[in-house]
Amino acid sequence: MMANKRFTSVWDAISATPQEAENMKLRSALMMALDRHIQSRGWTQAEAAAELGVTQPRISDVMCGKIGRFGLDKLVTMVSAAGLHIHVQIDEAA
Repeated sequence: MMANKRFTSVWDAISATPQEAENMKLRSALMMALDRHIQSRGWTQAEAAAELGVTQPRISDVMCGKIGRFGLDKLVTMVSAAGLHIHVQIDEAA
């Protein structure tokens, strides 16, 4: 019989380690911020690509949530290019 296991987040459930889960949470937050920013500006994917200095397929990847295609460094660069500020808060693990 399989026991039910509870997770704090979906990232905890699908990640092999807590470190990987944290990395995915950060990448997800950055991608969602970019998506919201692009939509709030009313940019097409081509316009967003030109503004952020990437290709249109990269913008498509962001908007489709293809998290595995991005590292933190690239997402930070894109967020900065969008004129957004990143605020980091670090807390003790539960």
